[in-house]
Amino acid sequence: MTYENLDTELINELLGDGRASLRQLAEKLDVSVTTVSNHLDDLESAGVIQGYSPQIDYEALGYGVTAIIHLNIEGSGLSEVADSLREYDQLTSVYEVTGNHDVVAIGKFKDTDDMNDLIKKLINNTDINESDTSVVLDTVCENEQFELEMQT
Repeated sequence: MTYENLDTELINELLGDGRASLRQLAEKLDVSVTTVSNHLDDLESAGVIQGYSPQIDYEALGYGVTAIIHLNIEGSGLSEVADSLREYDQLTSVYEVTGNHDVVAIGKFKDTDDMNDLIKKLINNTDINESDTSVVLDTVCENEQFELEMQT
C-alpha cells in the first residue's frame, strides 16, 4: 500500500466517526494499527488534529438563542479586547476581521435576556466603541467540517 494519501484518508475517516478505534481505522485503511497510531501521533504533534470532542446541540440544552456580535474597537485595544472575549464561555467563536467591524463573535444564549446581559458587560469596556448584534433566526448549517481531497 502507498501511504501518499494516508493522512488525508485518516482525517476523512475521523471526520465520519471521531470515536473510531485504531483497529477500526486500520481495517478501513488497510494498514496496521501501528501505522495508524504513528500517523495520528504525527498529525496531533503537527497541530493538524487538535483534539477529539463531542458535537453539542446547545439548543437541546436550553441555549435557544444564537447571536452574532460585531464590535468596533478603539485602535490599540484590538488584541486585548479580542483576547478578553475568551473569558465569556457563551462566546463559542471570536474572530478579528476586516470590513466594517473589528471583531465578530458568535454566542449561544438561553434567551434574549441572557444575551443582553453579556452585551451590557461588553459595552462597559471602554475600548469597545460600538456593538451591533444579529440574532440568528434559523440555523442552516453549523460547525460543519469538510472532507479533504486526495492528492493526485
